[in-house]
Amino acid sequence: MKYRPFGKMDWKVSALGFGCMRLPTVKAKSAGEKVDDDEAIRMIRYAIDKGVNYIDTAYPYHEGYSEVLVGKALKDGYDRKVKVATKAPMWLIKKPVDFDTYLAEQLKRLQMDHVDFYLFHGIGHKSWHDVILKYDLLKKAEAALQDGRIRHLGFSFHDEFDAFKEIVDGYDSWEFCQIQYNYMDVKNQAGTKGLKYAASKGLAVVVMEPLLGGRLANPPEHVKELLAKGRSTRSPVDLALQWIWDQPEVSVILSGMSTMDQVHGNIRSANKSAVGSFGARERKLIEQIRSKYMEKIPISCTKCNYCMPCPNGVDIPSNFELYNSAFIHDDMKTARRTYSRFYAEKERAGACIKCKKCEEKCPQKLPISELLTKVHAALSEGKSA
Repeated sequence: MKYRPFGKMDWKVSALGFGCMRLPTVKAKSAGEKVDDDEAIRMIRYAIDKGVNYIDTAYPYHEGYSEVLVGKALKDGYDRKVKVATKAPMWLIKKPVDFDTYLAEQLKRLQMDHVDFYLFHGIGHKSWHDVILKYDLLKKAEAALQDGRIRHLGFSFHDEFDAFKEIVDGYDSWEFCQIQYNYMDVKNQAGTKGLKYAASKGLAVVVMEPLLGGRLANPPEHVKELLAKGRSTRSPVDLALQWIWDQPEVSVILSGMSTMDQVHGNIRSANKSAVGSFGARERKLIEQIRSKYMEKIPISCTKCNYCMPCPNGVDIPSNFELYNSAFIHDDMKTARRTYSRFYAEKERAGACIKCKKCEEKCPQKLPISELLTKVHAALSEGKSA
């Protein structure tokens, strides 16, 4: 296993971290699925035996069971071989004491007396102001650092670069952050600018979604053809991972592994990872792949946000981005699931009242109200667009 610096800490992290959001499952006796304990524990312990020393979980993963499973997997001395990261459920914190309540519950689930790395989960501009600052949670976290319940404090992030910079600059004692980053997200969310900015401030940077929820692992036919023409000897997965590991600002890549085959493959990739191992030909291939994906975009929204705020609360750029993503990756099913699960009803394209105030401000002169109708039909009813 290759190891990399982790910010300013006197400790090196394995290039690959085990993300416990997509553990193997089996059908439950009741409806739905449950984690396959034996297989998940076997996979986690195998990865640790092969040198993985960073395990990432969170309060809501697998409906709260991921933390319990991690606690089980790290019995028999495995807890001494790794550092564990978990996250405070920001959406559930309604008053200052909730920070301590949820942390206590998480420690109980993990069967641990402390968490090595504790993150404010999935924050952005709104949760930074309306939760962390409002309830003085940095002070709460500092108390937990002082009494040893947590060892290092950071945050995971889902918003735009300006919010990322505000949060990084808003607290002097961050030690690490976690961002969504892959070769398609160089300008989305924190992006490459955020990666470099955090590293310049001495923060370790943990990368999540390196394969964009698995979509880059199984590219559509038009991208497979480009890979074949480029004569790459790497698999789509290895190509995507090595592109990230080639960047010195990256501390560790998290992979949410669901099968032992994925563990084997990712460990093989991690073992040959290195800064500077990605040649000019491969960088050019990545640029060509990115361009090929982008050719599929049906709505030419640049996310300039001039259309915002919508008087009726619709998140116009986000709806367009989700719709575009469905076409880029030939994956309308995932887009529909995201639309129904993670978009509040007032934020969805279907809440547009066609006042057209947004169209007056759009530099691209897009027929926004017409497009939102099309987006809502595709994402909510399963109609072809």
